[in-house]
Amino acid sequence: MAAASEDKGGKEPDYWRGTRHPLTCLVFLAPLLVAYEAGVQWLGGRDADAMRNGADFWIRNALERFGLNSPWLVPGMIVIGLLVWHVARQEKWSVSPSMLGGMLGESLLFAVALVVFGELENSVLRNLRQGMPAAAMGSERVAPLAVMYVGAGIYEEVLFRLCLLPVCYGLFRTGGLGHGWSAGLAIVATSIAFSLAHYVGPAGEAFQLFTFWFRTAAGLFFALLFVLRGFGIAVGAHAAYDLIVGLVLSSAG
Repeated sequence: MAAASEDKGGKEPDYWRGTRHPLTCLVFLAPLLVAYEAGVQWLGGRDADAMRNGADFWIRNALERFGLNSPWLVPGMIVIGLLVWHVARQEKWSVSPSMLGGMLGESLLFAVALVVFGELENSVLRNLRQGMPAAAMGSERVAPLAVMYVGAGIYEEVLFRLCLLPVCYGLFRTGGLGHGWSAGLAIVATSIAFSLAHYVGPAGEAFQLFTFWFRTAAGLFFALLFVLRGFGIAVGAHAAYDLIVGLVLSSAG
């Protein structure tokens, strides 16, 4: 199939390139962002911060050191950042509904692929790791968990892929490495950081080699999605994966 030209040339953008456009990613991301932020405020009440994802909390904590503590500041920065990126690329102010549908389908497909990979790795290494019995989950816990899983999909991708990956790439390039080496090392470094972050802080898990390696592999997976398929699909796949594993498979187990 011949690739369609970019929207700068006056034609409809090719789907495979269009999914990486900032405005498309923003429109795709917006319902998840609204659902998460509204869910945190509604379900968390006065203790809303306790429901926030770890990456979200870290970003907010860093901003508070500069006196910036509005609850809507971080999502506002995401929206403004993507809009500025869109303006800088001089793209059209239009998003195809069919493209959004395709992005949803891709997100679900990639999430299922990661679930299958995780189950295969789990079955191979089952005898090499400690048992992790699933906790019983009442129906009253479904909504708060769903909100937190959506938040993980958004803010972990914002922190580790949208922010940290380009910074690492720039540092490696500044150090004299070529484009390929810089990109590869940035992907690996941020994937390891993504995995290690799950063991940091009071709410962090106890370190286990199995979960560390799987999360590193998942970080590589999401980083490649970010580079090849765009920020929106990386967020969608991450959120869908967490929801499938955290709600569907946990309940079934």
